[in-house]
Amino acid sequence: EVQLVESGGGLVQAGGSLRLSCAASGFTFDDYAIGWFRQAPGKKREGVSCISSSDGSTYYADSVKGRFTISSDNAKNTVYLQMNSLKPEDTAVYYCNVVVLGRGYWGQGTQVTVSS
Repeated sequence: EVQLVESGGGLVQAGGSLRLSCAASGFTFDDYAIGWFRQAPGKKREGVSCISSSDGSTYYADSVKGRFTISSDNAKNTVYLQMNSLKPEDTAVYYCNVVVLGRGYWGQGTQVTVSS
């Protein structure tokens, strides 16, 4: 059974940092790309960043380029999202996602709140 478990969210002041973790199980971690998405109240879920566990290639949304860094630890089947220089507009529930055999899986999400 595919499972994704996010952690690391919290309340931080603007300009601060947080590191989110996404622990994955139930599939061959090295074979798939894992993405981070976020959803703010009243807004659509949007893609933030993605990493290919096989070759380490990454993608970032323009809104987070230069501030967020995605990485993976294949030995721990975990993807991280290091978030620096946080802004109030980064406030959202952050989810990780993987598509395995054509089916998308989501974690339960972790709340990030950035105060001004």
